[in-house]
Amino acid sequence: MISSSEYGSHSWELLVTADHQHEEVQKEFILQVTGDLHIGGLMLKLVEQIKIPQDWSDYAFWWEQKKCWLLKTHWTLDKCGVQADAKLLFTTQHKMLRLRLPNMKTVRLKVSFSSMVFKAVSDICKILNIRRSEELSLLKQSEDTLKKKKKKDKNSKEPHTEDILNLCNSPVSSGLSGSPGLYSKTMTPVYDPVSGTPASSTITWFSDSPLTEQNCSILAFSQTNCSPEALAEMYQPRTLADKAKLSAGWLDSSRSLMEQGILEDDQLLLRFKYYTFFDLNPKYDAVRINQIYEQARWAILLEEIDCTEEEMLIFAALQAYHVSKLSLSSEAQDFTCESEVDEVEAALSNLEVTLEGGNTNNILEDITDIPKLADNLRLVRPRKLSLKAIKPYWFVFKDTSISYFKTRESAQGEPIEKLNLKGCEVVPDVNVAAKKFGIKLLIPVADGMNEVYLRCDNENQYARWMAACVLASKGKTMADSSYHPEVNKILSFLKMKNWTMTPQAVSDPENIDMKPECFVSLRYTKKYKSKQLVARILEAHQNVSQMTLVEAKLRFIQAWQSLPEFGLSYYIVRFKGSKKDDVLGVSYNRLIRIDIATGDPITTWRFSNMKQWNVNWEIRQVAIEFDQNVSIAFTCLSADCKIIHEYIGGYIFLSTRSKDQNETLDEDLFHKLTGGQE
Repeated sequence: MISSSEYGSHSWELLVTADHQHEEVQKEFILQVTGDLHIGGLMLKLVEQIKIPQDWSDYAFWWEQKKCWLLKTHWTLDKCGVQADAKLLFTTQHKMLRLRLPNMKTVRLKVSFSSMVFKAVSDICKILNIRRSEELSLLKQSEDTLKKKKKKDKNSKEPHTEDILNLCNSPVSSGLSGSPGLYSKTMTPVYDPVSGTPASSTITWFSDSPLTEQNCSILAFSQTNCSPEALAEMYQPRTLADKAKLSAGWLDSSRSLMEQGILEDDQLLLRFKYYTFFDLNPKYDAVRINQIYEQARWAILLEEIDCTEEEMLIFAALQAYHVSKLSLSSEAQDFTCESEVDEVEAALSNLEVTLEGGNTNNILEDITDIPKLADNLRLVRPRKLSLKAIKPYWFVFKDTSISYFKTRESAQGEPIEKLNLKGCEVVPDVNVAAKKFGIKLLIPVADGMNEVYLRCDNENQYARWMAACVLASKGKTMADSSYHPEVNKILSFLKMKNWTMTPQAVSDPENIDMKPECFVSLRYTKKYKSKQLVARILEAHQNVSQMTLVEAKLRFIQAWQSLPEFGLSYYIVRFKGSKKDDVLGVSYNRLIRIDIATGDPITTWRFSNMKQWNVNWEIRQVAIEFDQNVSIAFTCLSADCKIIHEYIGGYIFLSTRSKDQNETLDEDLFHKLTGGQE
């Protein structure tokens, strides 16, 4: 019996469960506390009762009913709102988590379950040696995408443990500030820029890091391709609604893993969420480049992004006969030619993607001299219930507009029509083998999109006009410093597509050890026989056979970036005032309203024209204001509206990055732009 005098007039009992590993010691404790006891004092009181000598520094209180951590140890129970009915769990903040990387490898490591996801991803990327962690996030797979796997795994519940790379001994993941592994802040070259192997001077770093030389190879090199049977078992979206399921599971970057229902040893996907790959450099980014390449590769194989047959064969050639073969052979070590290194760096400069509002180098040139294009092109206007009308005109491209005239001589007068390309959608319509070089323009008008096709005569003309259209859609002119790199990027992609059949290349496809089903999507394996696919992949391979390993990956990424649907994440939404559902595509520089039935773009809104956006958290509605008194509002049906809100804020945050920041991020600014006030 305890006398009433021992109870303070304000004291009460609190049930606390200690999550320790000692079976012989009780786990539930009833503590006598008062409201003015601070969280640190409660910890001390509990540890004294547990009576187990161990390091408790990683432990903290988790409040199950409120789904929150009590991390501010100087706060009192009253200030936290803890009362007698609260059930607190005293548990470790760092727990084991399984992460499936873009290359489909699973790593197991300790992650902070109490830090915001943004900070947890930053720590994960330091362990895995991936720079620019702000481009990645954690994704929880939806039930629909897991259905096929569940059917496959019904008979064998045993997980494939041999595929799991265990990094649980990582000093960073244990909550300590350990060695940086290969994560170089000093910008000393860490990898061979051609082969992607760790530079010899950095091998000694591995002794202190969980990322051993062997583990680094697993992350930085492409592994053997999966079987066609395994590929067929994976989730493949068929419609826009299916694609919307892929991006519905992003975790909230401003909340912790525990707050979002993630449990110890759960599996999440680590993916590149934001498609703005800043400052890619083979000297430091072998793992990052390989993981971007792998994310692109699987997106194409599983048809998460559409591409033409010609493009699919280029992707197959880069994978099949280049990346996979070089990764498995010692030849990757032998490329040390300086000129090849320069080519890689040139390719990288083309890869760099910056949002509108980025710094331009030639400001004086922009002001004083705006170049223009003038040439004979053919105009195609689709007509309902009739054939397309194709007519030649004299076209003049100046600033961000295209004007066309009946003849070159009449160009001094009024144009037949002037097309303003700012905010339009630009889609390539190319078939190199058939000598078709078309540009599809979807120009915003009051009641939707006006569809116009331009036909060019040759590759060079197409590259110049296509680059000008792409820049104009972003509100930039040909005076911008990115114009010539854009032209070169388009030409290099066309060059890869331009192959001819040679007897040497495909003399005997039957004797070649290749499973083409591993390198193209199911649509094409159904369309062609295996022998035909091998022959066509070898044809396409001629144009990429001289590339080094890293360059082949960079070219693959570059080709992926050239696809019309690149960087789009889809969500099913209902716009205010609309009676039917639409799809909203979120990209690095724009939002697109898409017809859910036909897949056609209806309207495009660019971030560069956005004045403000906010969320009404009560009715879960996102409202956005643009220039010229344009405003939109919508509710999200396929995911939480917080995901779209975070996407918009995240892309705007990433547009503020610059190379002189020494890789330090303004985390507070990120949360200010993405967090919301729920």
